[in-house]
Amino acid sequence: MKMQLAEFNVARLVAPTDDPRVKDFMDNLDLINGLGRRMPGFVWMMDGLAPPGQQNPDILFEFDPLLAPNLTVWEDLASLERFVWGTVHKKFYERRAEWFEVLGEVHFVMWWVPEGYRPTLTDGLERLEMLRQNGDSEDAFGWDWAKAKATP
Repeated sequence: MKMQLAEFNVARLVAPTDDPRVKDFMDNLDLINGLGRRMPGFVWMMDGLAPPGQQNPDILFEFDPLLAPNLTVWEDLASLERFVWGTVHKKFYERRAEWFEVLGEVHFVMWWVPEGYRPTLTDGLERLEMLRQNGDSEDAFGWDWAKAKATP
């Protein structure tokens, strides 16, 4: 069975989305997400407005409107890596301290999913908790572990 790479991360904005402190981030969010969608190896991205039966991030994270979850699926690690570190996304990543609070715990996780599977926010949160509790494993891992293993 062919496997694809799921990626989930969550960050907490330093201010509400309409605040001038996060304006540059918010003004470029569609640009960065659009670039990701056009990248070779991109498969799927969770949108803010989910179809019936899917989880809407606004509902799952309504307890804290400053939380910004991101959930994507890629063909492989190299495709995700190319987008994150080889495009303008990197410049925005390098500015993350301007827009996001420093979280005291792991906030990024990857895991392999069967081709065609679309993970939910609950999946992402569960995998993130696995990584926080147990460290890197086949079920939940970070960049270093993924690069060392290279394949699903």
